[in-house]
Amino acid sequence: GMAVEVKIPTVMRASADGQASVDGNGLTVREIFSDLVNRYPGLKANLLDQEGNLHKFVNVYRDDDDIRYLEGLDTSVPEGAVVSILPAVAGG
Repeated sequence: GMAVEVKIPTVMRASADGQASVDGNGLTVREIFSDLVNRYPGLKANLLDQEGNLHKFVNVYRDDDDIRYLEGLDTSVPEGAVVSILPAVAGG
């Protein structure tokens, strides 16, 4: 499959060999995250909850779009897109 760039936030880089961005393989956010956690198991608890859903303390963008307003983990990620992982800002 095609690899897309995945931007890793500072707080998670220790779990991704210190890298600011990594390549992820998959056609959807879910597939890309599966690929990432296979290679960087420490990321899993940061990305997914125990049910395998997107963790509530993280926001994920495909280019400029929050995937929660698209199709969540099933959001398609075309070749050349950038997936950005951001810590959710506490508040409300």
